[in-house]
Amino acid sequence: MEDDTLEYSLNSRKVAEATEEWLRRRGVQKQEIGELVMHLQRTYYPELTMEECLESVERVLSKREVQNAILTGIQLDILAEQGKLLPPLQDIVFNDEGLYGCDEVLSMAIVNVYGSIGYTNFGYIDKMKPGVLKRLNEKNGKDVHTFLDDIVGAIAAAASSRIAHRKQAEKEKQGIQPDDD
Repeated sequence: MEDDTLEYSLNSRKVAEATEEWLRRRGVQKQEIGELVMHLQRTYYPELTMEECLESVERVLSKREVQNAILTGIQLDILAEQGKLLPPLQDIVFNDEGLYGCDEVLSMAIVNVYGSIGYTNFGYIDKMKPGVLKRLNEKNGKDVHTFLDDIVGAIAAAASSRIAHRKQAEKEKQGIQPDDD
């Protein structure tokens, strides 16, 4: 007897490419995310370079759970723009309802990739909305970025956490004692 069932196979390279393509289509450049990382970390690491920030962003974007969160959030934003979500979710997502926290919850999948320090980075950047986050958070009655603004903030927070962990490891390797705070 011949097995006619199709085996599911997901091409990781295609998922990664789609993720980067959708970020670009939605108007987000990696450089802008790198600038958020620099904003979060330059006080702690004055010698930090944009190259290090961008490399950290790339590493975060290479994680499958990050890609899944990005693709899911962007799709929900697009469906809301098109009016294709069922009520009341359509109005909630379209208007980025203040009591709707699912956008932040989805972003926690990204924040968690590099540990709990990401929570504080994310909370800060989500509240302050610097750089690209300010633009994504603007309501113009047409573009919906309910999920994307939090996702971009979470990518920056995770990349910042990665840098903090790496810098601490470098200090320890050099025999420098960690700060007392």
